[in-house]
Amino acid sequence: MKNKIISVLQYLFFLGLGVFLVVWSLRKVEAKDWEEIWSAFDHTRYVVILPVTLAMLASHLSRAIRWKILIAPLDYKPRLSNIYLSILIGYLANLAVPRLGEILKCTFLARYEKIPANKLIGTIVAERAFDVITLLLVMALTFFFNAEIIGNYLYGLLQKLAGGQTTAPQQGFGFALFILLGLLLVIAVLFWIFRHSSFVEKTKTLVIGVWHGLTSIRKIENRGWFLFHSLFIFAMYLISIQIGMYALPDISKVTMASSLSMLSTGSIAMILTPSGIGAYPLFIQETLLLYGVKSSLGLAFGWLMWTVQFFIILISGFIALGLFPTLNKKKPHA
Repeated sequence: MKNKIISVLQYLFFLGLGVFLVVWSLRKVEAKDWEEIWSAFDHTRYVVILPVTLAMLASHLSRAIRWKILIAPLDYKPRLSNIYLSILIGYLANLAVPRLGEILKCTFLARYEKIPANKLIGTIVAERAFDVITLLLVMALTFFFNAEIIGNYLYGLLQKLAGGQTTAPQQGFGFALFILLGLLLVIAVLFWIFRHSSFVEKTKTLVIGVWHGLTSIRKIENRGWFLFHSLFIFAMYLISIQIGMYALPDISKVTMASSLSMLSTGSIAMILTPSGIGAYPLFIQETLLLYGVKSSLGLAFGWLMWTVQFFIILISGFIALGLFPTLNKKKPHA
């Protein structure tokens, strides 16, 4: 009971944080900026939403194929269509309550494919482990291709905090690497000091879970395809952002490196608040500022991409709910 109350309070806190970020970011927008935002939406190439939708649905299909590969060692062969629909329903559930989707997609697949739900939940651990590793790889690539921009931004931020000049010289890779190593050292020291705290213990449990998930790849027959789909999922996320930028003419010429940055910061935003509400547009706005994009245009693009993703999940999830019983009419279930 206590754990349930804590979970509800955590959800309400992060949902409240998301709502606060929505209100805070919108209140910062001045009248002239609102004119630019509405102008940007007026000139948006909405036809671009179609390929963005296809890229996102392709990533979900790739996730379904990867999950099927993970299930294979359990000696079950569920239909790919059922796996895909389960994943779409899971994403829909996550719009309401984070992590509920992981349980619900296992429940649906277990019901229609006669697979013990507890075994399916075990595969989720491995799936999430590789998502974490792939996201870390994306962040590493972001750092590598944007070292100069990141270094200058961090230098300017430190100067501002110190009350000095805010214009950063060209510090580049060296300064960014120095800051990164410094942060890692600080984190390591803090973890050692508070090594007996509940937070550190939970972090250790998470790391161990990720490690067990990674080592489980040894039991997978199609390891090559599994790794391919792990990368392909994030590649589709990246492509959806890159294509999405063509929706707004004023930012369509921003480089692929910026898309990597938006994928990294956008992923953090999705973790920070339920479905990234409030945080995603704000993080995208701040990221595009580093590439010389106006604050108003960055906010417009952030809200455009978040809204498109939200409705893709909403519409495809409800379609999946309707299709599941229809496609499994002749298949007995409990």
